Amino acid sequence: MGRTSNHNSITDQLVIGITMGDPAGIGPEVVVKSLADPAIRKAAKFIIFGMNEQLAYAADKAEIEPFWGRHQHEKISRDYPHKVVVADYDEYAIPSWVKGPNKLSGEASIRFCFDAIDAAKEGIVDAVVTAPISKTSWKLAKVPWPGHTELLAARCKSPRKAMMFVAGPLKLALATIHEGLFEVRYKFSIGCVFEPIDLLNTALKDYFGIENPKIGVAALNPHAGENGLFGDEEQRVISPAILLAREVGINCMGPVPADTLFVRAVKGEFDGVVAMYHDQGMIPVKLLAFDKAVNVTIGLPIIRTSPAHGTAFDIAGKNLASPESMKAAITTAIQMAAVKRNLAMRI
Repeated sequence: MGRTSNHNSITDQLVIGITMGDPAGIGPEVVVKSLADPAIRKAAKFIIFGMNEQLAYAADKAEIEPFWGRHQHEKISRDYPHKVVVADYDEYAIPSWVKGPNKLSGEASIRFCFDAIDAAKEGIVDAVVTAPISKTSWKLAKVPWPGHTELLAARCKSPRKAMMFVAGPLKLALATIHEGLFEVRYKFSIGCVFEPIDLLNTALKDYFGIENPKIGVAALNPHAGENGLFGDEEQRVISPAILLAREVGINCMGPVPADTLFVRAVKGEFDGVVAMYHDQGMIPVKLLAFDKAVNVTIGLPIIRTSPAHGTAFDIAGKNLASPESMKAAITTAIQMAAVKRNLAMRI
């Protein structure tokens, strides 16, 4: 695919790439509804990697007048004369009545991702926001990655990555992700705790403008193990990881009992938090910002955010999807890209 880029003039307006996600899911709807907000359109320019037909259908269902320009995806440019443009993959034809995982949707959505990631690597877009994909559709299309995070790491050749969430005042990274609760202790290591501490520290500096972040690290066991009475992972794994982080200059403390850590973080005592397992972190995230939580992949050379929800095939095409999480993901991406640009101007 040929692209043109003449940017990184720092005076350029930020350009955000948005992948449409699975064409049969709610991605087209939440993208259209989000970018229909004049305040969001005022903040940046946007390139949607997707299908004009699906977006137009979503706009019609929502009674939104189309506000975007359309170009073929083969020649993506930072300098489109529109505030919003669809890089149209019209070679894919997916009927609007198809709602559910299917091979063609998997093939289309992985193409959107490939091209958006490459555009970010080449500096054509300043950040990528990904609408939800279907892991089943990707599997049917023989995509070798189970989801966005693994694809991004492979495409960016990033040996280290972590999943971070932004939920109002809470910024949180996970030490383990999709592990069965009873399997966590067997896959627990000093490295798997140190890595998200290190990556979160860098992300808070580079993308959120916090010069010396203070990071709280959660315990795994009740009462932080109570000196080994309720498990020894705090002594064997978490404390050594914290010590290692401190040795390289990271301002972190813990292990902090999880039943108090998140309250302290929300009150401002910590700039970021590292949770030990999925639900330990996701419960406070969803309580604080159920419909506005944002997923951020850290450890990459590019900025990537996404809404913290899935394809919602059951309501796709019914004009029932809320765009709030997608709006938050777009706004967060713009804020992160702006901080990155401002820091670059100081160098």
